[in-house]
Amino acid sequence: MFNSQASCLAQPALLPDFDRPFGLPAFNKIEDAIQAFEGDDAIYVLYPQKIEAAAQDFVQNFPGKTLYAVKANPHPAVLKILWASGVRGYDVASIREIDLVREHCPEAELYLMHPVKSRRTIRHAYEAGVRHFAFDCAAELGKILVETNDADDLHLHLRLALPTGGSASMPLEGKYGATYHEAVELLRTARPVAAKLGICFHVGSQCMDPADYIKALSYVQGLLEKADVKLESLDCGGGFPVAYPGLTPPPMQAYFDRIQKGLDIFGLGDLEIIGEPGRALCGAGGSTLARVELRKGRDLYLNEGSYGSLFDAAQCAWKYPVKLHRSSETSDETIGFRFFGPTCDSMDVMVGPFELPEDVREEDWIEICHLGAYGQAMATDFNGFQSDTTVAILG
Repeated sequence: MFNSQASCLAQPALLPDFDRPFGLPAFNKIEDAIQAFEGDDAIYVLYPQKIEAAAQDFVQNFPGKTLYAVKANPHPAVLKILWASGVRGYDVASIREIDLVREHCPEAELYLMHPVKSRRTIRHAYEAGVRHFAFDCAAELGKILVETNDADDLHLHLRLALPTGGSASMPLEGKYGATYHEAVELLRTARPVAAKLGICFHVGSQCMDPADYIKALSYVQGLLEKADVKLESLDCGGGFPVAYPGLTPPPMQAYFDRIQKGLDIFGLGDLEIIGEPGRALCGAGGSTLARVELRKGRDLYLNEGSYGSLFDAAQCAWKYPVKLHRSSETSDETIGFRFFGPTCDSMDVMVGPFELPEDVREEDWIEICHLGAYGQAMATDFNGFQSDTTVAILG
């Protein structure tokens, strides 16, 4: 898909050591990748240095162990960048994710934190060395015990349902989690059969207020007083946000500080503390390059859409940052555009508006930024429009 003779290809000597095994075409800048590209699909972009910086921030400053939520972006290159950046734990949910991480990061510690798993998944996980299992009801706990043959080395994590009223853009209550009274009984039931016992919760995706974690920790503290059960770990889940237009969260350190404050206030600091960032580790470290196939007024028809990496731009109406890439000059004036994807489905539309130079035209490339999480990971091959092209940008 790339012109191997293009002089703009980054030379191997410019690659950091951890980039060399990725097997990705690597370029110094976006324009170089576009110039060398000979395909017809969108181009998925990874920025290794941005992912590395986000990972190191968590590893060094989060008050506990950092797990990567693989669902955010399971690309092998992302897994390897995070491993090289010091991330040693990976939150997996399926047999395929287990096998994927085992293939590319064989020494990683895997946590099967999906609260509802098939029996085959439980068996496969245990055989693959997984010892961390989440549950949110007695039936799921029973499945884990049966399918691991009542193993005596299990670290069980009870998933809580938090009270409503948080600041998350995507609340998660209603699908998973034990209520207060259920949790009290489940902790007492699980304690005798768990080598280690923990609690996990999730404040919701794209949490905009760090105080939500203090509220959650207060809830946990009250629950533990009632249950009177000894714990070994506390998993604060994910929800750590990325800045999108119209969604500007506090600095990540504010979240770390509030979690530490909550641990200190409620006397939970002696537990093993865990966090499960996904979006926060890779969201800003990836983007999509989409080509304009046609312009109709303020409507741009692209070779990428909601059945590709732009699902959240369509279904959640998120206005991702955008940049126009063209070899010639562009207008200084900008206007708002609506995007249409390449499929025949009329729902394949991203209303935006997305601010771009007013002279956008066919064959221009648009970079939709901050799609490193839940972009490429959610792309389908519907209508035959899919991209298998991922590049690394080193600049």
